[in-house]
Amino acid sequence: MALEPPQRLVTALGETAQDGDDWLDKLPGAVEKAVALRGLTVERVHVPGGRSSLVLMVRRSDDTPAVLKLVPSRSRPESERAALAHWNGLGAVRLLDPECADGALLMERLHRDVSVRSLPEAKALLEAAGTLRRLWVEPPAGHRFETVAERTGRQADAMRASASADAGVAPLVDAALAARDELLAASVEPRLLHGTFRQSKVLAGDRLPWLAVGPDPVVGEPAFDLARLVRDRVEDLIASPSGASITRRRVKKLAESLEVEQERLRGWTLFRAVESGVRALRVGRPQDAELLLEFAGWL
Repeated sequence: MALEPPQRLVTALGETAQDGDDWLDKLPGAVEKAVALRGLTVERVHVPGGRSSLVLMVRRSDDTPAVLKLVPSRSRPESERAALAHWNGLGAVRLLDPECADGALLMERLHRDVSVRSLPEAKALLEAAGTLRRLWVEPPAGHRFETVAERTGRQADAMRASASADAGVAPLVDAALAARDELLAASVEPRLLHGTFRQSKVLAGDRLPWLAVGPDPVVGEPAFDLARLVRDRVEDLIASPSGASITRRRVKKLAESLEVEQERLRGWTLFRAVESGVRALRVGRPQDAELLLEFAGWL
């Protein structure tokens, strides 16, 4: 099957994945197998697509539209499958092939070109927060999802290495790591979290107005999930002369509206912004890193 992966995906794999080229080489065969297994007809590749998966617009054997998503194994497709199955369409896109386990996911088709980010900022935050609240459910018994402590532990190791190599980021890294230690010391009731939630991950649907897509699920406290939403449209915040005060008001407003502790939200926002910033430096995206680290400095 002839297909051309979007350049955005190719570039992202080149930045972050040692096995990216191998996965791309095997992709045509993987698509052919996944399509045949499910009896699908491929319409087109979704462009520009995401940074960690190939998304195909397809039709099922009864001609209903759907989406087929193929994900490298290192991006934990089975973890995404398990989370979508557990949510069962509540706040998130509905999984249509819960029994398959081949690194591909068949899902209901949403309006992929219409995200919450297309709304005015205040409305976008309101709709995104409402969607996120529905996802925070008790994880399934005996789950095998990564925990916030485990994920941030791996990230903390990489942050320490970056701080050792670049003294300029060391103060922010130290502050972020101290915040993480304090946050993890408290006992908080765990919930299943989206893991990588932001406005662009909430798409318009037919079954419900807005549904979340693309989780990298993790189990932990809701403030960790909400922290990524705080910095949405960070480029606009940085460009605003009152960006720092807007950010602090956003933390307060989101914490109150979703009933999380404001200081815990601030701490996780700091950690996640610094982690993303030093990772951007590590993979050669200095402009993104500058924005994220300046934002983190406001916290």
